[in-house]
Amino acid sequence: MNIRLRTGKQIFAFCIVSSMVFLSVLIWRPNSIEERLETLTLDYRFHVRNVLAKPSPSGQVVVVAIDEKSLKKFGRWPWTRTLTARLISRILSYEPAVFAVDIFFSEPETPSADRELGRILHQAGDKVILATAFDVWVDRKKQDTQHLPDSLFHSAFMRIQNYHELSAVAADNVLVNVADIAQDFLIGHVYSHPDHDGKLRWEILYLTYADEYFPSLALQTARKALGLRLDEMVIEGSTGIRLGDKITIPTDENGRMLINYLCREGTFSPVSAADVLDGNIPKERLRGRTVLLGTSAIATYDLKNTPFSSNMPGVEKNATIVENILSENFIQKSKGYIEVAALLLTGILMGIFLPRLSALNGALLCFVLFIMYILVVLIFFVYANLWVHFVYPAANIMMVSVVVTVVKYFFEEKKSKEIRAMFSSYVSPKIVAELINDPTKARLGGGRKVVTILFADIMGFTTLSERRPPEEVVDLLNEYFHEMTDIIFRWDGTLDKFVGDEIMAFWGAPADQPDHAELAVRCALNMADSLVRMQQKWKEEGQEILDCGIGINTGEVVIGNIGAAGKKMDYTVIGDHVNLAARVETLTRNYGVRIILTEFTKQHLEELLKQGSLGHCQVRELEAVKVKGKEKEVMIFELKNLEHDATYPE
Repeated sequence: MNIRLRTGKQIFAFCIVSSMVFLSVLIWRPNSIEERLETLTLDYRFHVRNVLAKPSPSGQVVVVAIDEKSLKKFGRWPWTRTLTARLISRILSYEPAVFAVDIFFSEPETPSADRELGRILHQAGDKVILATAFDVWVDRKKQDTQHLPDSLFHSAFMRIQNYHELSAVAADNVLVNVADIAQDFLIGHVYSHPDHDGKLRWEILYLTYADEYFPSLALQTARKALGLRLDEMVIEGSTGIRLGDKITIPTDENGRMLINYLCREGTFSPVSAADVLDGNIPKERLRGRTVLLGTSAIATYDLKNTPFSSNMPGVEKNATIVENILSENFIQKSKGYIEVAALLLTGILMGIFLPRLSALNGALLCFVLFIMYILVVLIFFVYANLWVHFVYPAANIMMVSVVVTVVKYFFEEKKSKEIRAMFSSYVSPKIVAELINDPTKARLGGGRKVVTILFADIMGFTTLSERRPPEEVVDLLNEYFHEMTDIIFRWDGTLDKFVGDEIMAFWGAPADQPDHAELAVRCALNMADSLVRMQQKWKEEGQEILDCGIGINTGEVVIGNIGAAGKKMDYTVIGDHVNLAARVETLTRNYGVRIILTEFTKQHLEELLKQGSLGHCQVRELEAVKVKGKEKEVMIFELKNLEHDATYPE
């Protein structure tokens, strides 16, 4: 018990320490975990969400894509400015509310073609937003001075709060559109930076260049779609971006927003540029909508790797962000309160229950906690758009489960071997299995307990051993002991010892047996009947015939491992009631009976005797006797089976 208690305290301490370690890592949040492991679990959450509650676009955002069909019909990419101007003219004729062009025009073609494209765009007025390329040089020394082209100035943020909280991505260069095309149109950057695994999960809503902050193409488009002025788009430090009085886009300190991807590419049912040029699109398809023009053909090299696909066109990624903003469908990262609560709660629960459970049941508990946390994480993501960190609490549960299960397995395996080695020669395999399943029953320390003791002694053994050869005596004894021991185990008794020609057994320990008196009595009847059959066999074989007397008593004894520690130890019972059982056995010769039990045992059988549940047997009162070592007389009874062909369990 002390070892078990000490192990329980160690397991509890380990659960708490493990939880504290993972809590520290949660606070630290190393990038190696955040962007390599946790983000993978986010991808799976997207897939599960789309099984449970798949979102669908509102229909307000439309993508016109220069796809494979368009290239096949109108020629290879890049298209001429003339063809592009024709396409844009057709789109604008459908009267979209906002028109974003996710195509660069940074190199001149011909003056006439550039001016024509610029003229077409100019006719649309302020509904047009053009993509502009900002270059971010990673691990390169920043330029001392940066020149801001005049065409970009009026597209920058006008209001920024809490500058000190910002850690925006800084651009090193900008590649503006051709002057004849750009004119005074609003611009939005299209710079993106994937995570370590190459997947694009974040949108950089703003970056800084020449001390100005520029919105992304998707953010600028969404603002226009909401009908807001530029000064109504406000950076609020590291908390987010406010659009007007109603919408706040959550961001991190780097100005990044988690992209709430709706599905694979094709979510917005892109309109083919070829169909627009051919006039095959109904006007209602684009009228009053927010339209984004971009490329989706593989040859245009504008494909993004997302949680759903590695072939999502960049224009569809931008359309997704616009859709997120217009529908206020944002994913937010948990602030950590849920994860802290999960770590502490699961750590305490495992610390309390694992020491009390077996290795298998403990592993099952950890598995249940693991599954429950997965469900919690999924529920928050699917129904609340909340990204609750999965790795830290889940890893803690797994760590504790593996370590504790292994430790408990080896501890219990060692305990099982000890119990099997200790008791396999004393008790039946059934009792050994019970003790292994619940080692608390195999209490090896000394204690007091009410048990029933049985002594069986061969009558006239001394005379027999003197007149028969030793080999014959030993063979006869072995046959007798083998049969009697099998019967004791059959009735789940504990074989204490052989003392010469005497057998000592008891019931009620090490495993609890509330019916210990009944088991002992039934065992004695079985032994007596078996002895009759053995005597018949010995008579037919012409061998010596053995007879025995059996004494049974019930009472409180001292029980435990008794002997010389490290030398010789025996699991046995001692006390007055043991001595009384031995004395009663010797009285069988005086009364000429085979089985005698004391009044103490009979008291435990009263109810069974009244009900007749002991079968066809007789309990006959003999007399009150005074045995050696007892001042008070004890009433004794003869136990006799009246059924000659009684059957017993195998």
